Amino acid sequence: MINFEEEIAKFQPSLEVDQAEEAIYNNDLTDATDIIKEILKEKKDLK
Repeated sequence: MINFEEEIAKFQPSLEVDQAEEAIYNNDLTDATDIIKEILKEKKDLK
């Protein structure tokens, strides 16, 4: 059975849209585009 008191104690409300947007944009993650740009830059610098 679900222990509602325990579940309520663990509950964390989700971020508001503005807070979530800020958290996402402030996350400096490397993606595939960044990797490809770096590879192309290195290849161009070798020439």
